[in-house]
Amino acid sequence: MSEIQALLDALTGLPRTRPAGPDEAEVLLARLRSAAARWADVLDEVGAASRRHLPPRAAASLTLAFRRAEESYVELEIALRDCAEHRDPVV
Repeated sequence: MSEIQALLDALTGLPRTRPAGPDEAEVLLARLRSAAARWADVLDEVGAASRRHLPPRAAASLTLAFRRAEESYVELEIALRDCAEHRDPVV
């Protein structure tokens, strides 16, 4: 599962310090959004590959985990859009 390794690399590459300003915060959000997308992809792939081998509640839990990962991605996308709108407001 190279996607898991890519996710781990993305997460370990995140800065361990607070953003120094709005630009760094926006870059951090973009990197988090990318990691959230990768996590959702991993859960989707695992679900597709193993769902038929899992008991019903385990399969449902995996589906729910995937949905929550997707929601995280969407929320980070909204946050980034808000940053862009705040940075470049429409007149």
